[in-house]
Amino acid sequence: MKQYPQRNAGFGLLEVLIVLVIATLLVSVAVPAYDIFVDRAKVSKSIGDIGWISVEIGKYQLRNNNALPANLTDLDVAVPVDPWGRPYAYTNIAAAGSGFGDFRKDKNLNPLNTDYDLYSFGEDGDSSGPLNAAASRDDIVRANNGAFIGLGEDY
Repeated sequence: MKQYPQRNAGFGLLEVLIVLVIATLLVSVAVPAYDIFVDRAKVSKSIGDIGWISVEIGKYQLRNNNALPANLTDLDVAVPVDPWGRPYAYTNIAAAGSGFGDFRKDKNLNPLNTDYDLYSFGEDGDSSGPLNAAASRDDIVRANNGAFIGLGEDY
């Protein structure tokens, strides 16, 4: 019977380094893609929440002779916080009277709504009146009296 010389089993240093380089490259591609996915999911959830809160405000109006709530705590439901952990912002424009000085405005400085403003401050937690301001681009807004709900930069 012929015997062969015994070789040490296992991986060499070069093979292990190649595997580590490949794994690092895969992770460096996957993590940013995952972050983008998570950000889009948060925006989508916020859009859904604002739509749902708008429906609840509509129900409130039906029960209260078309009057808007003074704030979101007047609704008969628990209003969720936005995906970034902050409460949604609500302003009853109709109750504020004439003038749109402090209300949300589009890029042409026209008011977004005539009934009420409802929005999330977005990822940065900051906002400014007009949507073309840097702090407002990531806000998720209700505009055109509910005909648009989405990112401020998209309106």
